[in-house]
Amino acid sequence: MRSFQKLTSFNFILYLREPVAAFFTLAFPPLLVLLFGAMYGNKPVDMFGGYGSMDVSMPAYTALILGTVGFMGVPITISGYRESGVLRRFRASALRPLTYIMSDVTANLVMTLLGMLGLVLVGWLLYRVRFEGQVISLVPAVIFCGLSMFSIGYLIASVAPSARSAQVIGMVIFYPMMFLSGAGIPLEVMPASIQRLSNFLPLTYVVRLLRGLWFGGTWDEYLMEVAVLAGVLVVCTALAARFFRWE
Repeated sequence: MRSFQKLTSFNFILYLREPVAAFFTLAFPPLLVLLFGAMYGNKPVDMFGGYGSMDVSMPAYTALILGTVGFMGVPITISGYRESGVLRRFRASALRPLTYIMSDVTANLVMTLLGMLGLVLVGWLLYRVRFEGQVISLVPAVIFCGLSMFSIGYLIASVAPSARSAQVIGMVIFYPMMFLSGAGIPLEVMPASIQRLSNFLPLTYVVRLLRGLWFGGTWDEYLMEVAVLAGVLVVCTALAARFFRWE
């Protein structure tokens, strides 16, 4: 347990020292709130079911944080550690591989929750965003969705030959998904063709699940979203375990 705690603290410090990952996790979503809030405000509109633009953006931007960590933070960090020999030293130590993986996942989840906290705080202070769900349901959903997105990141890190290629792969996958899944821009303002396309993107199901729970829905109402994300988690975890390389 002591090794796990020390390694988690170490991973957390390294995460904060990575400016790109820290910026997109902690600063970018609040900046989106400031930008789009200044443009559209938070006046309730029929398009969003009587909610305001910032109301529906809170769970969507949380999904954006999860996608940022999963598609960019995880693969770039793991691939960089492999190139620099850090993973090889971890493997040669007395630590079990599972201890390292769990500490890395924990550090990423903590960063995600911190990013979400900052996002919601800015949204509430500036626009009094509405929250009608239950924290006891929403937080496990954030963790579950995070694990699903992180599994994709570990898969990318497992097959990418270098940190640079992992970054390119992550960006190529994530940036279109950010705009087409409802995480960056609400799908309600998108054409019908884009809305149909979004059904093939895993981040879309993160947005749907978190948005539903944010406004008072229950897990039973989003079984399809849960099933899709669970499938992504199982398949990507299995593939990442199969192809993961320490050096």
